[in-house]
Amino acid sequence: MRVLMVCLGNICRSPLAEGILQHKVNSGDLDWEVDSAGTGAWHAGELPDPRSQAVAKKNGIDITNQRARQFTTNDFESFDLIYVMDAENYYNVIKLAQSEDHKQKVMMIMNMAFPNENRRVPDPYYGGPNGFDDVFDMLDVACNAIIAKQTKT
Repeated sequence: MRVLMVCLGNICRSPLAEGILQHKVNSGDLDWEVDSAGTGAWHAGELPDPRSQAVAKKNGIDITNQRARQFTTNDFESFDLIYVMDAENYYNVIKLAQSEDHKQKVMMIMNMAFPNENRRVPDPYYGGPNGFDDVFDMLDVACNAIIAKQTKT
């Protein structure tokens, strides 16, 4: 299983989602690859936002090995599932899809925990530090739902 997390700049939400899911994958000894990307390239090559790193570390997850990158059309072929953080990211990714199969891979991440509600994961970049804690908690719930759905027997 190959899973991609996508947000706008790939420094706040998607690195947290990648780190949380990777931590759960490692703990469950699952053979999954997890990555993240942004729809924009402003931060390409940069570490996750220090506040994302701090909230991850506070929760026992190290995301300092991640570097921001931009989503590309090749990601549709490289990944089985593509989770986006909000409607803007969803539409930006869907615009790049070259087939119906590509479109079927793209989902709003919070729909995993709250089906068909299209809840967004708010961008904590301009918020206070509590915004990062809130986003971590939301993504933790969604990642638990992803693991549960994909490992059902």
